[in-house]
Amino acid sequence: MAYAPIALSRRHVLGEYYSRCDAIESVPVYLDAPGGELLGQVDESMGKYADAFLFHLSEDLCKKLSAGHFTCSFDFEKVEDTDGATKRRIKLNSITLIPRKAYAKPLPKRSDGHAAEAANAEAQAATSK
Repeated sequence: MAYAPIALSRRHVLGEYYSRCDAIESVPVYLDAPGGELLGQVDESMGKYADAFLFHLSEDLCKKLSAGHFTCSFDFEKVEDTDGATKRRIKLNSITLIPRKAYAKPLPKRSDGHAAEAANAEAQAATSK
């Protein structure tokens, strides 16, 4: 399986946890549940000041992740603060990718009058019963 890394902004991935999360070395990425199927890893190998996560996943998963087919869930632990900050620091242990649920596509509107004819036929059939 070919691995193709994808870089995503830390702020985009972490959301509300962005300002509280410590830097990471390498964190596993799972599918559907922590400890589930191991998909790959994520790290910050782009440099200390790049402020991006580099996901090392299969090429297909990278395409789906970049297209928004997944939401992220986090497993973290709280880190002791010595300065008494109001928001506690966290250490990221793993990231879980949760597939988004598909939605039913809406039916196209018909402009040629066939939809109105079909609705009239259904109404007549219902009243004749």
